[in-house]
Amino acid sequence: MPSIATFTWPVRVYWEDTDAGGVVYHASYLRFMERARSEWLRAQGVDQSALREATGLAFMVRSMQLDFLRPALLDDELAVTVAVKEWRSASILFSQAIGRADGTELVRAQVRVACVDLSRMRPAPIPADLIPGLAP
Repeated sequence: MPSIATFTWPVRVYWEDTDAGGVVYHASYLRFMERARSEWLRAQGVDQSALREATGLAFMVRSMQLDFLRPALLDDELAVTVAVKEWRSASILFSQAIGRADGTELVRAQVRVACVDLSRMRPAPIPADLIPGLAP
């Protein structure tokens, strides 16, 4: 499988992302990673709304494995990375990480997303031409 370079999306931590002590709430990391994967798709030329309208397909998270290494804090500047680890006919396994601008790694994750036919809510093949150069 040809590879695409690791994609990085910047995020700043706001009050809404933290608990009362200014520490990032664990579910906020999921939002940060979701945004980065969406922006990765956009950077590959994939318009998810157009994909859904044209094909009835969408990507949904199938599974996640997360390791919380260190906490992020209010006002931290973070970098969220996305790399394709495996591309199957109906799913993609991403390796993701979240770190501070100084390089401190905070969270590591493996995220599998499935391509789903929304009318049947069943797995469906990812269109072969969705991202040129990437296919199972």
